[in-house]
Amino acid sequence: MVRINPPETEDGEADLVALAPAAPDAILVPKVRTSDALIAVGSRLRRLGAPLATRVWAMIETPMAVVNAAEIAGAARDVDGRLGALVIGPNDLLKASRIRPPGRAALLPWLMNVLAAARAYEIEAIDGVFTDLKDATGFEAECAQGRDLGFDGKMLIHPSQIGPANAAFGPNAEELAQARRLMDVFDAPENRERGVIAVDGKMVERLHVEAARRTLAMAEAIARMTA
Repeated sequence: MVRINPPETEDGEADLVALAPAAPDAILVPKVRTSDALIAVGSRLRRLGAPLATRVWAMIETPMAVVNAAEIAGAARDVDGRLGALVIGPNDLLKASRIRPPGRAALLPWLMNVLAAARAYEIEAIDGVFTDLKDATGFEAECAQGRDLGFDGKMLIHPSQIGPANAAFGPNAEELAQARRLMDVFDAPENRERGVIAVDGKMVERLHVEAARRTLAMAEAIARMTA
């Protein structure tokens, strides 16, 4: 993924021209305030011949972006939007809103608003950076909180944060075992048409199977990335 300069600037346009043939997995667009900016970027990438596999991620780092989170997320439904994720920019949000650092607690309602918008349009939601590289305990705690809130991952600023972030957001051994257990039970011939099953004394719906599949897919992706 490559973060570009603001796309309405000359540098931003030059970035798109250079990146379109390079076909990165995603292009991160800063200071997104409306869906129009994302659709404009996607349209420009199409004209430049970028493959559809190159997605666009939107930085949510202004109060206006938080207010417009659902409208921005709606770009995922536009073929030129290419939107794959909303990404929190906490430092810019703190500055623009005049919240005193660290300010994480004050931002929580805004974070959940962005998360709800991402879920409504079935795209990813990525928590923002943790800038104190000396505070490993604080970083791990914020990763755990972000995962519990429902975020899919966290933006990082140093290689030392990769391992702890994967440990926090990736499934642990117990979760993997439970996911495999659910898959085995629902895949049994006698259960394939059933919507609800009792597993280990608990009622489990088929929607939990989808969550189990996602858990296993995430573990496989992390294994490939760290191999």
